[in-house]
Amino acid sequence: MLKEYRTITEVAGPLMLVKKVEGVKYYELGEIELASGEIRRCRVLEVDGDNALVQLFESSAGINVAESKVRFLGRGIELPVSMDMLGRVFSGMGRPLDGGPEIIPEARLDINGTPINPAARDYPSEFIQTGVSAIDGLNTLVRGQKLPIFSGSGLPHAQLAAQIARQAKVLGTDSKFAVVFAAVGITFEEADFFISDFKRTGAIDRTVLFINLANDPAIERISTPRMALTAAEYLAFQKDMHVLVIITDITNYAEALREVSAARKEVPGRRGYPGYLYTDLATLYERAGRKLDSKGSITLIPILTMPEDDKTHPIPDLTGYITEGQIILGRELHRKGITPPIDVLPSLSRLKDKGIGKGKTREDHADTMNQLFAAYARGKEAKELAVILGDAALTDTDKLYAKFADAFEKEYVSQGFEEDRTIEKTLEIGWKLLSILPRGELKRIRDEYLDKYLPKGE
Repeated sequence: MLKEYRTITEVAGPLMLVKKVEGVKYYELGEIELASGEIRRCRVLEVDGDNALVQLFESSAGINVAESKVRFLGRGIELPVSMDMLGRVFSGMGRPLDGGPEIIPEARLDINGTPINPAARDYPSEFIQTGVSAIDGLNTLVRGQKLPIFSGSGLPHAQLAAQIARQAKVLGTDSKFAVVFAAVGITFEEADFFISDFKRTGAIDRTVLFINLANDPAIERISTPRMALTAAEYLAFQKDMHVLVIITDITNYAEALREVSAARKEVPGRRGYPGYLYTDLATLYERAGRKLDSKGSITLIPILTMPEDDKTHPIPDLTGYITEGQIILGRELHRKGITPPIDVLPSLSRLKDKGIGKGKTREDHADTMNQLFAAYARGKEAKELAVILGDAALTDTDKLYAKFADAFEKEYVSQGFEEDRTIEKTLEIGWKLLSILPRGELKRIRDEYLDKYLPKGE
């Protein structure tokens, strides 16, 4: 029988102080029973002697301090897991939202996970095809990588997230592939978009969805990504699946962290975020990866909206330190009608060279990638020069580069949110665009590949 305490002395916002407790542990779950019999949940944030500071999951409205009682459950937040999770939609706390039955668990896992021993990590090396040319061709995603998408408010990151979740696959293997999708602090419309999109395309069958709405409590926002990563760890390391985890939007998660930190009266760091924001984000991101003794893997794409499109804001800044690169969405491209508006020049995948080449994508991939980057950068420079000095100031070669830059955006980067391109198709489009330039300008590609792949008669 669990011990009950009637020693609640203070309620302040989402926090509550319970005195004269015994044997209570940090992050332990608790239940508050109101005089009406209603039960609300909480978790222990701090223990000082026989005082426990707890954080409420639901609202504190209507709690009568004198008539309510608290009991502690002796365990942290756990997620019941089984293979039946695939195809289901859950709340940020792991309760079914799709009208289906509760999961009959194979196990109950602590949502804080178990850290991967650095010596047991395997190096990411296998190509994941997302079907999006700007990612596959130029900023390749590799199995076990953490590759965030930096977006701005109003940019179509939700559509891009749904497209990647729908299309992603590991080529050349017969291993099972699953997607765990966590939506953190989103609106009802966005939640409805994700659920209906996955159902419409059949992608729901291999997906586990965790949905946390903007009107859910802040504390639930903090546990949603951990729920998703726990489900991913179970599928990857116990069921040997390749799991792609997409979390949107990390900015909402950090805001919830700031809200709770302010309620605890902690000393704020940059822009009011807690000083431990870096460590906290790392506890999420570092759960991705591959293990030497496991066939499965977790690849992570966190999506975050940069406040005021500012790359130096603490959230994208710290995320960039922990992860292996970033995909950046550009507002200027969005205005031009380029979809998805991926700005390839500031984007970077630090592991791209590990997942491309013969036997993985194609032998000419690395050379064409370097040439496309260089030609696009020069084309953008030529266009900027033309704006300042007029077209007359450009040489014939500069004009070809400017033409290349426009064609590159329209045909290579822009593909809509429904088109799923194979890596061969992406490389073919790249070669077609490179044929705009004179062969003598293609200095980054070996002659043998030029002879083999460059379209003839151009």
